[in-house]
Amino acid sequence: MITCELENGTFSFPVSYTMPVEKPKLTFVQINFRPQVPDKHQPTEELVDNGCAVLSFYYEDITTDNGDFSNGLAGVLFPDGIRHNSDDPGKIAMWAWAAMRVMDFIETLDELDSSKVVVIGHSRLGKTVLLTGALDTRFMSAASNDSGCCGAAIIRGKVGETYKDIHKSFGYWFCPKFEKYVFEEEVIPFDQHFLLSAIAPRKLYVASAEEDIWADPKSEFLSCLAASEVYKLYGLSGLIHNNEYLTAPDCLHNGELGYHVRKGLHYFSRTDWLYYLKYYLD
Repeated sequence: MITCELENGTFSFPVSYTMPVEKPKLTFVQINFRPQVPDKHQPTEELVDNGCAVLSFYYEDITTDNGDFSNGLAGVLFPDGIRHNSDDPGKIAMWAWAAMRVMDFIETLDELDSSKVVVIGHSRLGKTVLLTGALDTRFMSAASNDSGCCGAAIIRGKVGETYKDIHKSFGYWFCPKFEKYVFEEEVIPFDQHFLLSAIAPRKLYVASAEEDIWADPKSEFLSCLAASEVYKLYGLSGLIHNNEYLTAPDCLHNGELGYHVRKGLHYFSRTDWLYYLKYYLD
């Protein structure tokens, strides 16, 4: 259990922790969709067998995935359950905050190397890990699985989910000011590669699913291409590619920005995990 003292009160949430017998080569912090330990889409035994530690938490133990701001961390931040300012955090920022508190805990553990920690998540939690990696430079890398709109996917020319779609169903994920851009997708003064670029020069991994049109794998790939230019400013290679869209199953693992696309729809699979292990451990 991690307990935090905040201005308006105390907030606690549970974290599961599994590690190999020997000192881990790498630690994953996974934000999970389910409270079960281990999560059914987290191959914990295989990760441990490959020398990795895993710390994970259930995202709704932080605050519920809806527009209610009176519960969990949201209730501590906003005692009256109402956000009053345009830049008050949405739920994604709160889940990202919790991942950073897990990093605080990792830094207290002698058996873990806090310089080798990857924050990882899928879909809306893939969006969350990108924000986490951008805000907290202690994470060695962020690995975003099928994060789509407002995640890894560039918005200009995107198919599938749009700003308008995501705001209609999940506006509470973002600060209230997000509404300003709902009808300005093509003239907005930034795009999602800005978020990816904020993780440079640390490693970044983006994963797509070929049939996940709502997330739009091509737009996720284009965002990686754009963000790669920032890695070059640091004298790094970024995404090493051949100027062609990838087809499943294929990957790009030779640069500081890694990418793969697999067959299938919108889910977090063992196949995805094996790609991550190959990239980070080879």
